[in-house]
Amino acid sequence: MTLGVFERETGHEQVVFCHDARTGLKAIVGLYSTALGPGLGGTRFYPYDSEDAAITDVLNLSRGMAYKNALANIPHGGGKAVIIGDPTTDKSDALLRAYARYIDSLGGRYITACDMGTTVPDMDIIAGVTRHVTGKSPALGGGGDPSVLTAHGVFRGMLACAEHEWGSTSLTGKRVGISGVGKVGHLLLDHVVDAGASVVITDVRQEAIDKARTAHPEVEVAGDEDELIRTELDIFAPCALGGVLNADSIPALRARVVCGAANNQLARDELAFDLHHRGVLYAPDYLVNAGGVINVADELHGYSFERAKARADQIFDTTRQVMELAERESLPPASAADRIAEHRMAEAAGQADSPAGAGA
Repeated sequence: MTLGVFERETGHEQVVFCHDARTGLKAIVGLYSTALGPGLGGTRFYPYDSEDAAITDVLNLSRGMAYKNALANIPHGGGKAVIIGDPTTDKSDALLRAYARYIDSLGGRYITACDMGTTVPDMDIIAGVTRHVTGKSPALGGGGDPSVLTAHGVFRGMLACAEHEWGSTSLTGKRVGISGVGKVGHLLLDHVVDAGASVVITDVRQEAIDKARTAHPEVEVAGDEDELIRTELDIFAPCALGGVLNADSIPALRARVVCGAANNQLARDELAFDLHHRGVLYAPDYLVNAGGVINVADELHGYSFERAKARADQIFDTTRQVMELAERESLPPASAADRIAEHRMAEAAGQADSPAGAGA
């Protein structure tokens, strides 16, 4: 039986259903928490199999953004939106403007940005209706491609993991496997090679592999992601699809550290305990891949790349804090990260009694 939104008891503050018959708009906005500020998160345009699937996705995504924004220490809560439809056939300027009117009606409680199925030009169209949008083009005061800071933040998190695991931030002599060398993965590859690591890559697209090997002929290529997981590595960096860490892959994993850009790397949250028990140091994706949201959040203050980069640099310190708390409390790093994020949200809402070991 399908549960209604209230029956799911997810803790969300607000869920908004948006419909415009003229343009075919069917959208859902999820606001998990605005304790730290307006909810910030992208709009996903996707042909969901059902309305229930769309609801489930927006609830999960908006909750995840609340934790990501809290850990990134930016003044924003967790929000996300989904538009039901195929962006290649259903998207239109009129539909985006209708959607923008709904965003505007929320009075700034939700600020949108790009996500799967939406682009910078889409955000520019939305910006013609409401100011509650980021991820715009530089011509409209936007920060451009957020992938640069996403990769930078993951690299900073990786250095913090290396320091925790081996006592040094140096990657010289370390073997790093990168699964997915598209936009973010390729930029991460640049960082890791420059840091002196040897690298093994894989990607489902041959053109991405060719581009990576043209830039870095010395990299090795694994046949596929499963092969890369079974390869002897120091660090495994998932930068493609989610769910890569599952009941089958975790026993086969030979890396000591997992730190990558992909969202939702764990097929199930409880698998963080499996990694912990196997002695694998897992950097939660929503901790280390926050450079993108940091980039778009900076637009709201008159975009400065230098200021956004300085904030993304702090992912190193937050990752170190998470790992120290995890070690001190014998917790998986994901549990430690959640504790810190939850404390920051509770403190902002006036509900925190004490830091409770969160180090917030």
